[in-house]
Amino acid sequence: MVIGFVLMHIIAGHEYEVYNKLSKVPDVVELHPLFGEYDLIAKIEANDFEDIGNIVTNKINSIYGIAHTETLTGKKP
Repeated sequence: MVIGFVLMHIIAGHEYEVYNKLSKVPDVVELHPLFGEYDLIAKIEANDFEDIGNIVTNKINSIYGIAHTETLTGKKP
């Protein structure tokens, strides 16, 4: 099992819409608003790093309102 932390820049005015859509993605196990350089952080879990990439590419980056993401990965202890 691997985890990913996805840091997101959200287009101004779309924060609540993006948050609500992300909260419905089954792979997102935690979701928190941020103040500062990034607007949201999502914790995702998957079987392997390839799955993390697919989740970020196909399920997260496809949500309208997300301008940019940065993903940090690691193995779950």
